[in-house]
Amino acid sequence: MAHPVGQPGIGVGTWAWGNQFLWGYDPSQDPVLEATFQRAVACGLHTFDTADSYGTGRLNGRSEALLGRFAAALPAAQRDQLLVATKLAPFPWRLGRRGYDRAFAASKRRLVGRIDLVQLHWSTARYAPWQEAPLLEGLADLVQQGEVAALGVSNMGPRRLRSVHRRLAERGVPLSSLQVQLSLLAPNPVQPGGVAEVCRELGIRLIAYSPLALGLLARSMADGPLPRGPRGALFRRLAPALVELQAEMARIAASRDASLAAVALNWCRAHGALPIPGLRRPEQVEQAAAALAWNLSEEERRRLDDLALGLEVGMPANPFQSD
Repeated sequence: MAHPVGQPGIGVGTWAWGNQFLWGYDPSQDPVLEATFQRAVACGLHTFDTADSYGTGRLNGRSEALLGRFAAALPAAQRDQLLVATKLAPFPWRLGRRGYDRAFAASKRRLVGRIDLVQLHWSTARYAPWQEAPLLEGLADLVQQGEVAALGVSNMGPRRLRSVHRRLAERGVPLSSLQVQLSLLAPNPVQPGGVAEVCRELGIRLIAYSPLALGLLARSMADGPLPRGPRGALFRRLAPALVELQAEMARIAASRDASLAAVALNWCRAHGALPIPGLRRPEQVEQAAAALAWNLSEEERRRLDDLALGLEVGMPANPFQSD
């Protein structure tokens, strides 16, 4: 399914593929996750984002392993259409220019040899600024050695993004992408002077994680019981302030015979970002893919911007987000 000219497509986030705390993952879900993956590929969602820290404890690396297994089972022609991205965590013990060597090799094994984009999972600027530069140098080495095609970063603000872009450019390595939390409940990146502006200026691809705000933007308050655990607690805290925003989203959705999720995803696309919603069931894929058939009008985008920026509540900021 082709998306309208001039706007990014839609990818798939796989944080929930192995996460028990927020998403209640259990290995019995794997057949449904594989069906979800296959449906995504069939619907033209070809970018899949994972991380080596998705799936902790006994499920360490589970998201990468599942994605690698599902991708390897595709016919070669379909497999070649994929863009497989992973993020490497700057854990305190990963130090120096070679600090990611073992982690990259382990991710590549789990992903059955397929990594198209490697990303620094978060900036260490706020707590260990000396750690970040050597790790990025090591990732740039991997690009220059032909081990991976592209290098990206995640959870960086405008100032840090410019600094990293400049440092990599001096080595002749392009900074391919920036991944940040971006949604109608986390709109800071698209404000004047935000990272969306910097990405447009420098030619960096902007990737929006949590574009549905952990699912809150994909449901109305009449959709039945809230999720259990911390997601439900967050929904209960935020929902009372979202009445006007959700009413406008519902109006737009009704005019397009679309879902609330499609409205939220197309708001990200209207700002030049590739949203990567977490998809766990084939029907969620259908809703996401349907958003590719239409765009928000400028008036609709501006109205949603005003409502989003006027909210007194929002998603919790990533604690590692740099300035």
